[in-house]
Amino acid sequence: MPRYTVHVRGEWLSVPCKDPSKTIRCLGKEALRRYIKNKPDNGGFETLENVKFYLRRCKGLGLLDLDDKIEDALEDNEFVEVVMEGDVMSPDFIPSQPEGVHLYSKYKEPEQYIEVDGESLTTEDLLNLGKGLFKIKLTAEAEQRVQQSRLLIESIVAEKKVVYGITTGFGKFARTVIPVGQLKDLQVNLVRSHSAGVGKPLSPDRTRMLLALRINVLAKGYSGISLETLQQVIEAFNACCLPYIPEKGTVGASGDLAPLSHLALGLIGEGKMWSPKSGWADAKYVLEAHGLRPVSLKPKEGLALINGTQMITSLGCEAVERANAITKQADIVASLTLEVLKGTTKAFDSESHRFCDRVQDAYTLRCCPQVHGVVNDTIEFVKNIISTEINSATDNPMVFAERGETISGGNFHGEYPAKALDYLAIGVHELASISERRIERLCNPSLSELPAFLVTEGGLNSGFMIAHCTAAALVSENKALCHPSSVDSLSTSAATEDHVSMGGWAARKALRVIENVEHVLAIELLAACQGIEFLRPLRTTTPLEKVYDLVRSVVRPWMKDRFMAPDIEAVHRLLVDQKVWHVAVPYIEKYRVEHIPESRPVSPTAFSVDSISFSSSSVVDQQEHSDCHDHNES
Repeated sequence: MPRYTVHVRGEWLSVPCKDPSKTIRCLGKEALRRYIKNKPDNGGFETLENVKFYLRRCKGLGLLDLDDKIEDALEDNEFVEVVMEGDVMSPDFIPSQPEGVHLYSKYKEPEQYIEVDGESLTTEDLLNLGKGLFKIKLTAEAEQRVQQSRLLIESIVAEKKVVYGITTGFGKFARTVIPVGQLKDLQVNLVRSHSAGVGKPLSPDRTRMLLALRINVLAKGYSGISLETLQQVIEAFNACCLPYIPEKGTVGASGDLAPLSHLALGLIGEGKMWSPKSGWADAKYVLEAHGLRPVSLKPKEGLALINGTQMITSLGCEAVERANAITKQADIVASLTLEVLKGTTKAFDSESHRFCDRVQDAYTLRCCPQVHGVVNDTIEFVKNIISTEINSATDNPMVFAERGETISGGNFHGEYPAKALDYLAIGVHELASISERRIERLCNPSLSELPAFLVTEGGLNSGFMIAHCTAAALVSENKALCHPSSVDSLSTSAATEDHVSMGGWAARKALRVIENVEHVLAIELLAACQGIEFLRPLRTTTPLEKVYDLVRSVVRPWMKDRFMAPDIEAVHRLLVDQKVWHVAVPYIEKYRVEHIPESRPVSPTAFSVDSISFSSSSVVDQQEHSDCHDHNES
């Protein structure tokens, strides 16, 4: 028998349908009848006959025709909402959809799997899991380790030993022994009470990353979770059943307790949950719609689910990968600006400007290799720390099955990723700082010898005037965001947890810094392409012409003023999707092969220098910069 989950005035009802040939109106009336059935005042309705309502899908909020047949309009177990006209208790909107949810409008369940063993997950793997490109399954070795550690927990419970978090309370209550009959309640209470986060929910991608990373840590076999429970968690991940996880609330020790508790809360069938099929709904209904059961926590399992640095580290993985992507493309963007401003790659060659009055280029042009280069080194350093952290056991206590003991330690402390991500924000910010100065040089006619603000009929048109202001605003914002969060610590849990990392904020603000950097470089890329318009019919190098063509495929030249924000976002999307890199990389690799001996070690910094030099070779190698007003025409 088909069954539908219906949202009425904040409550979720499971409504069976014996006759799918009936209309959507009949489904709505049945849902309302069930809603008022147990209400003391009939829900405030004298009769249902005069109630005017409409139904809409929870996914996408699409309105349903009340006269359509149920079997024609709805799939089995679909989620819908009844909204009554003029009813103040009927929300105008279903709880706000998570950020990035539009990307799931055409979600297809992946067919491929990534095997998780707790030892070998990479930052790239985690990003792909977040994007929904793979399902998860455990290796046989991981299953065996999980089973062995669980046996030790069961023996501790059977022997009534006093062990922190298994047979005692938590934090300040660590010396309170809990009776065996209440050990399951202890774990459920832990999850409920610690689900105290605030703020917007994590996006589906970030929730998937967090869930996948916690699975990876549990697979190491040091947490004491049962294989049965871990498999249920994996099934929820594979079905894309994602709990509501507010982004704020962690201090980064003992681990990311608040966000991971919200994660666990959904898995036990409480709180809210989201899936591409259901939209937001009560967790128990979302799980049921996907044929899953809520997790029933056994001793230690609540603690196993919530104790760790996975919020910091999963967001840190995204930060590292996005930082790496924008840093590679920053070299290309800077190269295009160097061409438009007629710069030289022979920065310290006394002959490089021999027929003009400029002795040297500005630092923002000739020091790109040094400024961009250290960002590459920063990313490499941070990625090494994050890669170690994502494959580390971060529980407390740790369960050592082979030694038959549990040890309370400090692996849950997020200081390592917190410090590293603060450093990442500081390093990557410099790309925006130097880019904004190049945008100024492009827009300033006294520095660029181009029309003011890169537009004709200046005065009537303002061109890139405020686009540059936006870049300046983002750089200024980044200066505040780059203040390290990990230098702060506030004692919590009645001074039991008296030093914390503040790593959650380090991760979130690192991502904000990187997004700002992406937007600043998008503005520079737009401005550089606009500068080329004033230098035609001259042409730059082949790879930079390919980049120009890519930009022009989404943004037309700026002939007169128009709405600019969509242009910035379109080019920002090119950078986020790494399309600028993909266009240029074949030429960069060709240059590497032809000009860099195999015996020569190439650091990220050297690669940055070489890629910029190569991209601007038309100016230097063919014209030798003999006239600062000429460009290569080939």
